Amino acid sequence: MGLRVLRLLKPFMAVIPEIESPERKVPFNEKLIYTIVTLIGFLVMSQVPLYGIQSSESTDPLFGARVVTAATRGTLMELGVIPILTSGMIMQFLAGTNVLHVDYSLKEDRALFGGAQKLFAVVIAIVQAVVLVFSGLYGSPSEIGTVGCVLLIAQIVLSSIVTLLLDELLQKGYGLGSGINIFVAASITQSIFWKILSLSTVATIRGNEYEGALISLFHLVASRRDKTRALKDAFYRSDLPNFMNTLAAIVAFGAAVYLQGFRVELPVKSNRLRGQRNNYPIKLLYTASMPIMLLTALISNILLVSQVLYIHFSENVLVRILGVWEPLTESNQLFVTRGVAYFFTAPRGLLDAITHPIHTAVYATIVVMACAFLSKMWMEISGSSTRDVSKQLRDQQLSIAGYRDASIYKELNRVIPSAATFGGASLAIIAVCADIFGAIGTGAGVMMSATIIFQYFELFVKEQMEGNMSMEQMMSGMQ
Repeated sequence: MGLRVLRLLKPFMAVIPEIESPERKVPFNEKLIYTIVTLIGFLVMSQVPLYGIQSSESTDPLFGARVVTAATRGTLMELGVIPILTSGMIMQFLAGTNVLHVDYSLKEDRALFGGAQKLFAVVIAIVQAVVLVFSGLYGSPSEIGTVGCVLLIAQIVLSSIVTLLLDELLQKGYGLGSGINIFVAASITQSIFWKILSLSTVATIRGNEYEGALISLFHLVASRRDKTRALKDAFYRSDLPNFMNTLAAIVAFGAAVYLQGFRVELPVKSNRLRGQRNNYPIKLLYTASMPIMLLTALISNILLVSQVLYIHFSENVLVRILGVWEPLTESNQLFVTRGVAYFFTAPRGLLDAITHPIHTAVYATIVVMACAFLSKMWMEISGSSTRDVSKQLRDQQLSIAGYRDASIYKELNRVIPSAATFGGASLAIIAVCADIFGAIGTGAGVMMSATIIFQYFELFVKEQMEGNMSMEQMMSGMQ
């Protein structure tokens, strides 16, 4: 039934451009060039402003999620990777729950599913672009005019398609990793470095201060006579990034990298080459940053819908139950203060976490349980489930030392689901703690950047290995 529905969409899929798979193995140096060019393309798009913006003073519905979704307000990267993540999450969920029956061993099914996922991402981009334009993000729609609104929507949608193709370019094997990962890591890293090392000065009630937390620390200590007060301001100022936020980000980053070393190594042997043995590692962070990335996309959409509905229907009871939005500073930016959506937002620092313990406890529970669930779900639907790994070992004529072939699945099933669940929950716990202490880049952002950077490090090492051999070939080549 599911694939029959997708086949009805096949004519529309032909409209979306597609990157052809490489006909030859792409050398590492060439992959590196493709990856760098793709990253430069993303950075350029993040700086090119949208044409037709009349005002930038209105509230931003994506304010809290921009850094971790590589979205930059008022630029071609307005939506970042949100449409791709949302589409992937929904389609993979439908496939994982067998609403869509997809046989990944069949080329036609894979192509149909991939095409539908891209088409759905474009549809989501169109819907979100329309919502942003008519919510008044770029000025009053009546002042912008019909042509101006259409131009803004077209720019956002076309840019999302380009982002989709850049991601596909890397995933098809021309580059390293995926576009989503490299865009998100670049966005988060850029934000963190800026808030730590920015030389921009900001007028505060204490006088002009540097925006960068580390720069401000040295400046305040050097320029003020009262060193104790200078250190207190540098560590705890609330209106600008402070050094405590920096320390929280560093500790969280280190904790995420430290967890990368936790793994269970199962001894495997070759059934073809007797005496050949190696270890098959199963990491604690089995699904890496994917659960946090998926949860971020989900929360972004919930907050977007809630804020837009509140702006237009603030007196509606159901809308207020979903979320009440109010400005907390002198700016026009709205923040959710009550309602269901409120419990999907992180505390705004340690003081807020202490003074609102129920909000903190509910938020932490939601994030930890959701990441554990999404991690296990992603394991099942991404081709890395117990059944998939067991099949891969059998196809390569490998078995677990000390166990019969029939026991491979049972032994893997003892480790892999637990690693996926506890790995997702572990990252979530660190992210929540980082949020409570106000980590620069947000807890989710630091976790995502740490795991993605570590993934790329492993990818570089793997690409440098001779020939990218299969496990069995590697085992035989070790002798």
